Amino acid sequence: MRVAIFGARGLLGQSLMHEWNGDEVVGLSSADADIRDADAVCTALDRTHPDWIVLAAAYTDVDGCESQPDLAFAVNRDGAVHVAEAAKQAGSRLLFLSSDYVFDGRKTEPYEVGDARNPQSVYGRSKAEAEIRLIEIMPDCCIARTSWLFGAGGKCFPDTILKLAATRPALDVVDDQRGSPTYTMDLARTIMQLCRKGARGIVHVTNAGDCTWFEFAREIVKRAHLTTDVRPVSSQQMARPAPRPAYSVLSPASLQKFGIAMPTWQHALQRYTADRS
Repeated sequence: MRVAIFGARGLLGQSLMHEWNGDEVVGLSSADADIRDADAVCTALDRTHPDWIVLAAAYTDVDGCESQPDLAFAVNRDGAVHVAEAAKQAGSRLLFLSSDYVFDGRKTEPYEVGDARNPQSVYGRSKAEAEIRLIEIMPDCCIARTSWLFGAGGKCFPDTILKLAATRPALDVVDDQRGSPTYTMDLARTIMQLCRKGARGIVHVTNAGDCTWFEFAREIVKRAHLTTDVRPVSSQQMARPAPRPAYSVLSPASLQKFGIAMPTWQHALQRYTADRS
């Protein structure tokens, strides 16, 4: 296959470029093709003629999206539409990365792919509206929803916690938001499998298991053999500009239909920590 990856220099994009093997892969950064520019997207696809396009480019700063909604929708929704329209014209398949933030977080059991979207933040709305538009343009596209990404090569929660823990005796971390941390290396390998299997429709793709941010932070500090005291606090105590879902665990049932099972987040964290040291 020939594969084009938009967002090749992002956290996930770097892992996709590193892990993808056996196919011809072209990585496109925002400097190569800004997805806000429909003509630039078409030009990039005319050059690469991909069988599959993986759209990993996004504006993922959740609080930044809240203060810059025009930018959030220009990249996350309109940019995705530009890629889908160009993909349709080129006869390419498309896999689009979406988010657990398309849900409101009011459930207490894992979200299934058919559960109603009800985003509470600008970021979530931009992703939810992109999903709807992409299904209209390309009914056979694959939408891979994921959550709580971490990995090498950029800013992520474990990296932040380790840097803070190295300089502080104690850290306060929210304990009333629950989700599934997902390692970009594992996500990249799964995306590769989904493309090779000709996946279509919505698929939930996260590492197995779930935790709160506090539980995640405590495990990060423990595995790094640091003595920093990690303390649980409420979201109200750590107010942020954008609302976060209290519960956004995604069910693995849709992924299991493809015969794919992902490792636990604890195993993923162990490998991330080993690779980092």
